[in-house]
Amino acid sequence: MKSSQSAHSFSPSSSSSSTAARSVSISEIEESSPPDEEMVYVAVGKNMKETKTLLDSVLREYSGRRSKIGILHVHQPDQWIPMGLGGKFPAESLSTTQLKAHRLKENEKVQKMLDGYLLICAKQKVPAEKIFINRDDIGKGIVELVVQLGIRRLVMGSQYSKSLRAPRSKTAVFVQHEAPPSCRICFICPQNIICTRYTQELYTVDFFEDMKTLVSAIVHEGTLAIHNRCITIIGDHWNDSDPRSTLTTGVVDDIWEGDLTRQSNSTWTDDGLSSVSLSITKDQSSEDSSILQSVRKSEEGLHDSYQVQLEASYGGEGLVKYQLQQTMEEVNKAKQEAYKESLKRQKAEMAAFEACMKAKRLEKLYIEEKQQRRELEEALRMTTLDVQSLKSQRDKNLEELQRMSEQRLAIEIQIANPKQTVEELEEKLQSAQNETESLQSERDALKRERDNVVIEAENMLKAVTLSSQRACSFTEFTYTEIKKATNNFNDSLKIGEGGYGSVYKGFLHHTEVAIKMLHPDSYQGHEVFYQELNVLSKVRHPNLVTLIGACPEAWALVYEFFPNGSLEDRLKCKDGTTPLTWQVRTRIASEICAALIFLHSNNPQTIIHGNLKPGNILLGANFISKLSDFGIFHLLHNLTNSPESPTTTLCHRTDPKGTFAYMDPEFSSTGELTHQSDVYSFGVILLQLLTAIPAFGIQKVVQDALDRGNLIMVLDVLAGEWPCVQAKQLADLGLRCCEMNRKNRPDLASEVWRVLEPMKVSSGVPSSFRLAVGDSNCIPSYFMCPIFQEIMRDPHIAADGYTYEAEALKGWLESGNETSPMTNLKLSHQQLVPNRALRSAIEEWRQQQQLSESYSNLARLI
Repeated sequence: MKSSQSAHSFSPSSSSSSTAARSVSISEIEESSPPDEEMVYVAVGKNMKETKTLLDSVLREYSGRRSKIGILHVHQPDQWIPMGLGGKFPAESLSTTQLKAHRLKENEKVQKMLDGYLLICAKQKVPAEKIFINRDDIGKGIVELVVQLGIRRLVMGSQYSKSLRAPRSKTAVFVQHEAPPSCRICFICPQNIICTRYTQELYTVDFFEDMKTLVSAIVHEGTLAIHNRCITIIGDHWNDSDPRSTLTTGVVDDIWEGDLTRQSNSTWTDDGLSSVSLSITKDQSSEDSSILQSVRKSEEGLHDSYQVQLEASYGGEGLVKYQLQQTMEEVNKAKQEAYKESLKRQKAEMAAFEACMKAKRLEKLYIEEKQQRRELEEALRMTTLDVQSLKSQRDKNLEELQRMSEQRLAIEIQIANPKQTVEELEEKLQSAQNETESLQSERDALKRERDNVVIEAENMLKAVTLSSQRACSFTEFTYTEIKKATNNFNDSLKIGEGGYGSVYKGFLHHTEVAIKMLHPDSYQGHEVFYQELNVLSKVRHPNLVTLIGACPEAWALVYEFFPNGSLEDRLKCKDGTTPLTWQVRTRIASEICAALIFLHSNNPQTIIHGNLKPGNILLGANFISKLSDFGIFHLLHNLTNSPESPTTTLCHRTDPKGTFAYMDPEFSSTGELTHQSDVYSFGVILLQLLTAIPAFGIQKVVQDALDRGNLIMVLDVLAGEWPCVQAKQLADLGLRCCEMNRKNRPDLASEVWRVLEPMKVSSGVPSSFRLAVGDSNCIPSYFMCPIFQEIMRDPHIAADGYTYEAEALKGWLESGNETSPMTNLKLSHQQLVPNRALRSAIEEWRQQQQLSESYSNLARLI
């Protein structure tokens, strides 16, 4: 009885009228179990002063027994490592050697501390052993040791609550909830037990209450029905037993001690219930009697014959003792079977817990291995790139070495015969001097001859120009009209000035025009006048500036007026003008490309602009771009169709002219002007449309940005958000056009236009140019009237700057419309100006069509 009472007096659920602390008795950690001797483990900490009290309490209990103590310790490795001079560093920042040395010192300190605990046990003559592991979390480390060692009894210290009913420290609470149920844990603060977590039991308190009732019924009734009721009670409580019940088997033994008729003063409590006495009151007796009578009546017919036989053999009192003996044997048998099942279940739970822990460890190892594999793959990729780079550098070094070896060999050969080399050089020098003197005399003669030829050519050129001018039927203005249009050449109307003359804004025939006044005393000014008159009076294209007329008397050329100025002004946002969007810039690039293709494909003489730059690209009211300034253009006879020279490259030798930043490097060095010279200038303009930065050195800036993969950093933000793919294509195309070697530059018609035309369509701008410039059956779009959609016969220029069929536009105005058919803006006036140059081009085209048709008919007849 005493052992049973002491075991329950320290249960976490027990209650008492006194709340005073109880002194520790280590026998409280004993629970009913098989008689095998098991080790008691004590969890110790770093502070020996605090842990010594706990260990002394355990040793006092086991000093005279044949038991063994396990000193259990979980060491937390330092995360900040002292490295001298009072400084500490994170463990991950140290090298493997430094960290390993520090961990060895830590383990030595732990071993020394545990040896101190073993010395205390040795003084008390209690055998002990030490176990410790390194873990960051002490609670998890204790649970891991409980699982690995199969610990059944554990004593550990803990902080306590005011009622001394439950542990407060996080470690103790974690161990209490996570340790396997087979381990019994006693939580102790100095000299006091906070609580004990018991292992699972077989029977509940209700079971023993029913057993006490059964004993009382046996005393009062003494019938065979008691045997059946006892079996029923045992069966019910066996099925409903709680695995966490904290009642030990000692109570069962106490129930059956002494005379059954004697009152027992033994008590036990559960969850605050008062003591229960075994004495039977009258009310209980009557209640049990009524229950037993009902049972007896229901079973009377079944047991009468058997009861008569037993009473005859044993008598009344002997029958009761016999039944009780049979019941106790069955109870003991059931108890043994239940204990075996409990052990099996505990082992199964232990195995499941170990499997779960193993699965977690394997999962952690898998994640670490996966991360390491990723790191190794990345390192392998970087190493492969480094190896490829080294191979490329090695090849370059080998090529350089071979080249240097060849140079060295050549120098060695030259050094071998220095005297012979000097003599040969002296002979060559003398020969060169003689040839130079001869050439100088020939040069003087040729120079005099050239001057005579130039004078004669000038006269012939003037005559040819005047005759071609008359054939082109352009409008000829008088000097008085030009002077009136410019308000006597007022400086306020001057909109530009260059090396060849000045440009004024004026009004002729109620139409806003641009008048270029060339210097009358300059030979170059006269040359520019005749060249532009010759080109623009014969060639028509939507993206070439329209020549309205000329005044030979004043050396003046009259063009259509461009209110939006030049592309150079708009890229610089001159005078606060609105910046061009990326869609407009894309369209301008395609229009310039179309105009150059048209000039280069002209028959019978191809035209090279020779001075292409943003300042010579003018923008109309709708930002339609047109090429201007043909003052230094050159006409080349198209020899590509000749059977004698199918691969001839057209070129013209002259002194380099134009702006240096846009000038073809080969043209500036050799003086040879070709189609590719315009391609180079176009490439620079294309890069400026993208970036809006100065032309000088723009190729290197864009190339560096592409190599670094940050082209967006050099794009002009004022143009809006460039599509990344389109911007990269334009940058690559511009750089290809700016190749130093003209052979590496792309062809405008077959390569450049194929890139620009889809961009122009995707940017929402309809294409107005077709590449079939050599196809005589293709009608140029600018020959078509925007209203009738037919080839114009009498083209006139309206106030909006567009050309219409005179009959169509008059009908439009007479119907009450005051707006432009193209822009839907109100017209400033309704005066019409005949576009004689376009009419001449249309008539020439019609003649070519008729001639081509005649040739076709003749070929069919032959």
